[in-house]
Amino acid sequence: MNTYPARFEYLDEIRDLVAQVARRGGFTEKEIYSIQLAADEAASNIIEHAYEGTTDGILQVTCEMQGNEIFIAMHDDGKPFDPSEVKQPNLKADLSERQIGGLGVYLMRKLMDKVQYESKPGAGNLLTMRKRRG
Repeated sequence: MNTYPARFEYLDEIRDLVAQVARRGGFTEKEIYSIQLAADEAASNIIEHAYEGTTDGILQVTCEMQGNEIFIAMHDDGKPFDPSEVKQPNLKADLSERQIGGLGVYLMRKLMDKVQYESKPGAGNLLTMRKRRG
């Protein structure tokens, strides 16, 4: 497990970690890009929403291969989040009519095979994502 300050300037380090593990796991460069994008969206959402108004938040990231799958877990102690409240974005709407945001969860679900979120009072929030190779 790697621990990062929950700040945007640490996103590069998280992306690098994910790419390293995915590359060692045999994913293609295209797959690695998608996995990095999903991890980036997840971490950005945690920084922006869970730790909104906080400057000393911590983001714990676990990234490892489990068989032929990459497993990414992100744990935070920020505000809980209910992904079921996120509306499906209207991708057909004109850009000027689309609401800001809301694509992060959509992208994570599109790019990864499995995305799960749980929030436990007193124990923080846990987001897990999995993607099979090939």
